[in-house]
Amino acid sequence: MDQYKKIVLPGGAKVVTEEIPHVRSCTVGLWLNAGSRWESPKANGVSHFIEHLVFKGTKSRTAKKIAEEIDGVGGYLNAVTTKDYTCYYAKVPDKYVGLAIDIICDIVCRPLLEEGDIEKEKSVIAEEIAMYEDSPEEIVHDLLASTAWGRCALGLPTLGSLKTLKDFGRDSIVKYMSEHYVSESTVVSAAGNIRHENVVEEIIKRLDLSDMPMKSFVTPKWKPGAQAFRSKAIEQAHVCIGYEAFGRHHPDRFGLYILDVAVGGGLSSRLFQKLREDRGLVYSTYSYTALYDDTGAFTLYAGTAVENVSLVSDLIFGELHDICNHGLKWEEYNRGKEQLKNALALNLETTNSRMSRLGRLELAGEPLYTPDEISKLIDNVTYDDVSRIAVQILGQKPPVVAVVGPRKTKSFLIRRELNDTRPREETGSTQDSHRRFAWGAEPNDSPTSRKP
Repeated sequence: MDQYKKIVLPGGAKVVTEEIPHVRSCTVGLWLNAGSRWESPKANGVSHFIEHLVFKGTKSRTAKKIAEEIDGVGGYLNAVTTKDYTCYYAKVPDKYVGLAIDIICDIVCRPLLEEGDIEKEKSVIAEEIAMYEDSPEEIVHDLLASTAWGRCALGLPTLGSLKTLKDFGRDSIVKYMSEHYVSESTVVSAAGNIRHENVVEEIIKRLDLSDMPMKSFVTPKWKPGAQAFRSKAIEQAHVCIGYEAFGRHHPDRFGLYILDVAVGGGLSSRLFQKLREDRGLVYSTYSYTALYDDTGAFTLYAGTAVENVSLVSDLIFGELHDICNHGLKWEEYNRGKEQLKNALALNLETTNSRMSRLGRLELAGEPLYTPDEISKLIDNVTYDDVSRIAVQILGQKPPVVAVVGPRKTKSFLIRRELNDTRPREETGSTQDSHRRFAWGAEPNDSPTSRKP
């Protein structure tokens, strides 16, 4: 029996499932190509706003009724918006899979979108924006994205801003949903103690979306060498260094993942060992990849005392220079492979994570590889592949650099700026900068139900 089963419904919606008979739960997710990269600058944040708004009630359920039905079976319901997608998902005991599908399809296909709820939710989102304004580690990643890609497409923050938020009205929300909440851009994924045929039957009965063609997105242009500093009344300086990468379909992506693990993917990584263990300069430091359909980024982060910004930056660039010129150590290469394979296995221990993996892969048009097949692809990456990728990503063009910190941080950057003619941006506030799930975070296993 195939591990995964898939069907394309009339209209273009896809259903993909994984049957896991030995568990007593199931998780269902409905995925849409509706994220901040599809928004115009004036409509920035509308995807995330809709994600909140649809929980306020449908033609057959109030917000309270939605909460009571999910809580009544011991399940939970939530949603997430990223640059790529919006996902609505529910985890329930297996015998209630029909209820989970019914509620998800109801809020997605038949929301009320009442004017009073729209105005009320604006206040809620404003508080969420304020919360993220208090997190400079989040802000700096959005600043890097907007500096690298500009104020459009992937450069837009997922939350939007207070300025765009106030202009959202019912007509613009309905229009956006009519263009992006369509069958062709929809994937329903389910994992757990389910039957594929039963899930498909429930979806056919309840999913009712437009057959309009799916909207395309704009590929942004990366700005190598661009720099940005943003002043904020905080104690630490937060530094992000970004390099343009390739898209998620590129054959070298697994080699880049290995490089990422070695550079900043754990306690044994170069960043952690050099900056924290050897020098005691940081508490938090890491790297990550953000790969999209058409482009991507490889990013390094460190938070440090203001007076150490130049030193930390020099140490980071020193490690990257060493990797480009001498490659990884063999033990780093081998450890990177094992860490990737074993992390995949550990991350697939819940129905939630399995549903999420299926949904993201299918929405992106990636092959539905099994974990064993992924492990073989990782094993097939050679040491020379990783060395070549390191030079290609890190050694060809200057990086984009973003710094968030107190105003005095700038004096510690002057030495570098005197010899640097790259374009840079300086901003006095952080009002429009919010990361949240900007880099494609997945639905989690929190037992907390969606807050109405």
